[in-house]
Order: sequence, then C-alpha cells, then structure tokens
Amino acid sequence: MRVVIVGAGVGGLALARGLVGRGHGVEVHERAPEPRPGRAGVGLYSNGTAALRALGVEVGGIGRRLDGLENRDPSGRTRYTLDVDAVGDHYGSESRTVPRRALLDLLADGLPEGTVRYGRVCTRVRVNTDGTVSALFGDGSSATGDVVVGADGVRSAARRDLWEGDPARPTGWASWQGLTRVPADLASGTLAAVVQGRQGVCGMMPAGDGLVQWWFDVRWRPDIPTPTSPASVLRRLFEGWTDPDVRAVLEHLRDEDLAFSEHVRHRVRRVWGEGGATLLGDAAHAFASSTAQGANQALEDAWALTLALSDEGAEADPAAALRRYEGVRRGPVQLASLASGAEAITRFSPPRFLGRERLGSLATRQFIGYLGGVSNVLTDRRP
Repeated sequence: MRVVIVGAGVGGLALARGLVGRGHGVEVHERAPEPRPGRAGVGLYSNGTAALRALGVEVGGIGRRLDGLENRDPSGRTRYTLDVDAVGDHYGSESRTVPRRALLDLLADGLPEGTVRYGRVCTRVRVNTDGTVSALFGDGSSATGDVVVGADGVRSAARRDLWEGDPARPTGWASWQGLTRVPADLASGTLAAVVQGRQGVCGMMPAGDGLVQWWFDVRWRPDIPTPTSPASVLRRLFEGWTDPDVRAVLEHLRDEDLAFSEHVRHRVRRVWGEGGATLLGDAAHAFASSTAQGANQALEDAWALTLALSDEGAEADPAAALRRYEGVRRGPVQLASLASGAEAITRFSPPRFLGRERLGSLATRQFIGYLGGVSNVLTDRRP
C-alpha cells in the first residue's frame, strides 16, 4: 500500500516506522526545511513506550527512566508521590523522559533513505475520483497514495480540508517549556515533580545527561503580546516560589531554551477523515503539553493505524480500514481530552486528611485506571 504522511513529528515518524516494518511504501513530507533542533523533552508513560516497542522501536538507550512523580506546593513540601514504577510494573512497560530531538532521530534512523522529505508545505488534501488521495504542496507539486495521513500538528492544513475549518479553540492557558542543563539532584535522579500554586503549575522531569525537561503552565489570552524575554517574565511571576528545584530551573533557563505552546482543545469527532484520508496525533485531537499525553496519544494512533492498514483486506478497501482505526481510538482519545487542560491528572487533589502515604497510593491507583482508559495498546483494543 502507498501511504503519504504529512508531518515528520513523533506521530508521523512512528507511523512511518510501523508501516515500513510491515512492507508498505511510505513517504513523509515535512514543512520545515530541515530536521528541527530540539528545545524540549517528551514524557513517555507506559502507553507511549509500549506503543513504540510494538512498532519496533526501543527507547531504553535515550533519556532517563521515571520512577516517581511528586506533587508539591510552592514551598517545596511534598503533598504525595505518584508511584510511576508501580504503574510500569502493572502494565509491563516503563516510563521515560527523552529529549524530543533524540526520539525523532531514533525514529528516523530506522527508515529507508529518502523517506522523509523536508521543505514540503502541505496546503490541501484532495480525495480523487479514482479512490486515491493526494497531498498538495505550496510549490505546486503533489504526492498521491492509497492513503494520506495528516500528522501535521494542532494547526493542521490537512484537517482544514477534511473538516472544512479549524475547530481548535484556546483554553485560557499556555505553556512555556524547555530542556535545560540544571546542576541539581533532580537532573540525575529518576523522580519528577509537579508544583502547583496560585500563579500556575511547574513540571520538571529528568531527561538524561544532566538535562531537565521543564514547563510552566500559566493563564493566557491570545491577545497578550509575546514578551521579548519570556525567561524574565517567568522569573518575576514565580519569584515567590521557594521550591529548590523550581528555583534552580528559573536560575538556569535562557530565552533561547524556551518553546511556547498555547493550550487549545476541540471536540473529538466521530469520523476524522474522508475516503482514504485520515488524521493522527494533534491534528485529530489536541492536548496540553503538561499532560504528557500528546506524544503518547500520537504513538497510540500510530500503533492502531499501522494495525488497521496491515489487516487482510485493507489494501482492497483502505477507507474502511481508516474508519476502523478512527472508531477504536475515539473513546480513549475522548477521555484523554477531558483530562487535558490545566485540570489534568497532575492536578489531582485528594483530601489532605488521608495523609501523604495514602494520598500517594490513591493517586497511583487513579493513574493506573486513567492510563487503562486512554490506552489501546495497554489494553489490546485493536481496530
């Protein structure tokens, strides 16, 4: 089967790896002129690492294993600890934080030379009368296949055609995030932290080689101008927080480290595509970066779509295979979407009278249930 993928992010490259491994012909078209430098990390929970393994990709050689996630107040006091190691034992798949660039390189290294083509700005997706599908590009060229997959992000050009518009709407929150070398115990350990306070949320995860993947969630409006020095703004906004790891991140982050993402959401549709065209990852469902489910859900999509397109009969009727993929992913994605704003799983706030140990146990059980609800690969729900 000939498959054209628009977008060379985590989901698009993971899908390419899965399809190439099953003998399909694949082209990946990326709008950026070259591989993008990584300015952030990716949190891979058990569903993400399980999906990668099922696609033939092992990530144990990059990043850092994650064994626990502390929830703290701005003074640094630990409210409870989510036992991420126990979650991994339950599902048989660990959690890791990895530099995004390292993950993209790992995925691309397993593809035939020339699979990924850069500087290809998709402007439209067209379903042809003969049943094929074409991706049209800004330079007047096109790529045609039996299937076109729009994996081109939250402002997807493919989705604008298939859905006749852009449904994404701001949530009132945004994230500044980055990957920074921080001389603190956090960077060399296997424990992450989420700090919650009136000003917003700060998350920090060790990502290997002395790096920390961090993010600050703050309230945001689209009409707010982008600051000339966001690092200075973050230092002023969170200057009253005395958590030592937050202080270390604020001290060492630089403006060139920062990546900005506005939180947007939209209703998860029953059908994501038309004919031999479909969507994957943020193009189909948007999640706040702080939930660490955006990449994980894109990897779940890649796993499910690889299976759907490799089933017997898929080549004769690709459209039916795509609708099966969309159908099996819709429920888990809907649940993940409900938990994807500032009130995400990391904002779980159980009653304090239970005590720190019991709170941690309750949070861990809740997270195990949550992952089972949002995952196809961990529960083996196939198209």
